[in-house]
Amino acid sequence: MSFIWWIIFGLIAGALAKWIMPGKDPGGFIVTILIGIGGAFVGGYIGRALGFDSAGGSGLGWGLIWAIIGALIILYIWKKFIAPNFSK
Repeated sequence: MSFIWWIIFGLIAGALAKWIMPGKDPGGFIVTILIGIGGAFVGGYIGRALGFDSAGGSGLGWGLIWAIIGALIILYIWKKFIAPNFSK
């Protein structure tokens, strides 16, 4: 997957994660992309560890689902531990 596709994929996954888990947190467009890209890695790792390998065909659908799950995990950690330190 090219770099541009990773950014687009990360933006979609990060935006959907922020939509599912709304709230006030520092970070804009770039942080959303980074959360989504990180979520793709975390979600992909979790999916493969649980035996859900998306290499069998429809990887984009399952890949997006796992990326959103991973982005939600990262977003939770971001809001719980990292974002409060920005206001200090």
